[in-house]
Amino acid sequence: MIFETHAHYDDEAFDQDREELLNSLRDAGIGTVINVCAEVSGWDRTVALTEKYPFVYGAVGVHPDDVGSLNEEAMERMRDLCRREKILAVGEIGLDYYWDKENHETQIYWLERQLDVAREEKLPVIIHSRDAARDTLETMKRKRAGEIGGVLHCFSYGKEMAREYLDMGFYLGIGGVVTFKNGKKLKEVVEYAPLERLLLETDSPYLAPVPNRGKRNSSLNLPYVAEEIARIKQVDTETVVRVTEENARKLFGI
Repeated sequence: MIFETHAHYDDEAFDQDREELLNSLRDAGIGTVINVCAEVSGWDRTVALTEKYPFVYGAVGVHPDDVGSLNEEAMERMRDLCRREKILAVGEIGLDYYWDKENHETQIYWLERQLDVAREEKLPVIIHSRDAARDTLETMKRKRAGEIGGVLHCFSYGKEMAREYLDMGFYLGIGGVVTFKNGKKLKEVVEYAPLERLLLETDSPYLAPVPNRGKRNSSLNLPYVAEEIARIKQVDTETVVRVTEENARKLFGI
């Protein structure tokens, strides 16, 4: 079964048909979903999804665009949520210099603090990094993130940066961009990286793969991602599904 390692089913984009969609996943070959928080207000919504659906697990964290909402009280609540049985990771956390909604020093400070929570609670991290390659890598090395473990979500850099994270023991999250005609750099990374270090993800409702590019994304599109990885790696799609599921279960401890 396909393991979806990064979706946002608490997003308002799913308000009209969330239950119907989630109930359809198993018949479509999607066996497990990690619902990933992006903001403090999403923590309760994610917990509710993990309680309602046996196959949905959660990650709690704050996206770099929203770290201005963090304070010590929120950090204590994050620690408490990390101790829930179905919360399996801290994320998504990281740096985003594309939107630049928070200043860089603030983003780095809260990335470090959330990495500390992950270390203390013994959970892997889900890292967001956009247009912030150097600072993300320097922060991860400074905080010895390789000892924590995790995944570079929606990996968007080249082979050299991929090598840095693979050497640290991290996984690379591969989603719909790998199917884009202008996704050459990611295709090269997929060719370079061992299949045993790749994870399937959608970032739903964003980044739908070809042939549904531009539409609302969901885990139902993951077969397109698996098929493209299989084409690049010159293996069958079933192998991609099996190995990436094994990778995800190893990383998230289920």
